[in-house]
Amino acid sequence: MSGKRGNGEGSIYPYKNSFAAYVWVTTPDGKKKRKYVYGKTREEVHDKWIKLHADAKKGPVATRHRTVAAFLAYWLESIVKPNLAPLTYVSYEGSVRLYIAPHLGAKRLDKLTVRDVREWLTKLASECQCCAQGKDAKRAPARRRCCTAGECCEAFTSRRVIQAARDALRAALTHAVVEEEIGKNVASLVKVPKPRRRRIKPWSVAEAGRFLADGVAREDPLFAAWVLVLCLGLRRGEVLGLTWKSIDFEAGELYVDHQIQRAGRQILHRETKTEESDDFLPLPALCLKALRMRRAQQTGDRKAAGDLWQDDRGLVFTTKYGTPIEPGNLTRMFALRARRAGLRVIPLRNTRHTCSSLLVALKVHPKVAQRILRHSQIAMTMEAYAEASEEEVRAALGQLSEAMGGAGGTGG
Repeated sequence: MSGKRGNGEGSIYPYKNSFAAYVWVTTPDGKKKRKYVYGKTREEVHDKWIKLHADAKKGPVATRHRTVAAFLAYWLESIVKPNLAPLTYVSYEGSVRLYIAPHLGAKRLDKLTVRDVREWLTKLASECQCCAQGKDAKRAPARRRCCTAGECCEAFTSRRVIQAARDALRAALTHAVVEEEIGKNVASLVKVPKPRRRRIKPWSVAEAGRFLADGVAREDPLFAAWVLVLCLGLRRGEVLGLTWKSIDFEAGELYVDHQIQRAGRQILHRETKTEESDDFLPLPALCLKALRMRRAQQTGDRKAAGDLWQDDRGLVFTTKYGTPIEPGNLTRMFALRARRAGLRVIPLRNTRHTCSSLLVALKVHPKVAQRILRHSQIAMTMEAYAEASEEEVRAALGQLSEAMGGAGGTGG
């Protein structure tokens, strides 16, 4: 074939036993640059050249494409870290570092395909992560016990971790589409099986009553925390982020607007996730009594700690030196106290299911319970009340009420 250029092909030319062409384009940063295409034949290059002309007319065109790893590093540092919650950054960063970059990082961002993503997820599900991440190899020689010793422990990735990794890649590629580095999000085209949640039977009112009665009998410094979790359905972070300023003993109300979170190496006292999470909640008498007990306990802790007391936020629940309580420690303490009370252990987050039954047992008015449970319709509250209205349920907290000096009534 002749090396001469055809009509209208002024930018197509022979190049290393093949052909090349270029088009002047506007890059995403607003500069004018040449963008090159290559092919084995003039016809192949001509088709790519025509397409490149069309792309250049539509908008900015990147002349140099980053690898997946380079883009993910930019996305984490410049997009996720300054704009999203710290916990979200920690989650995305972990997924990128452990699961995405080792497999897909070297690929060019614009060359990443649906097939690449699907094969990556399939491999992730069948690969022992102890082997892949060298976990056993990082241990001292005397403590190595599985993969390094030739006995694979088969620590396969769970469905939940696989879904989190795919979601992180999808979020990053969504931004790459917005910045016009790629034309489509290939990760969004790959489906992953949803992780199955194991259903756990919540505590009955009788079990919750036994748990709380055991706590007050032992003068548990976290007794008020358990009361708020069980009677108001507060989340772990919301309980730990509670300050004395947010409690109005006179009005019998509590304002939820902050939470404690562990984000990497930091413990953060920050606003709740959304404005909808902020709310004034009425405090049943049991809660008010428990919070007054907690205030007295903390006063004693502060006096005992003296100059070692560190709390400057006015947190309701602290260590004996006034420092914030680790969220993970609260979960472990809950399980420990459940075993101590002779009860089956349930996840701390599952206590909300017991909340409505406890409100019935405490004889809280349905309209007040509706606010506490954050039900949009009173019918939902009444349905919960109908399921837990037997007299034996109402009497389940009698022992607790007596231990607290009759705090189970409706008075403040």
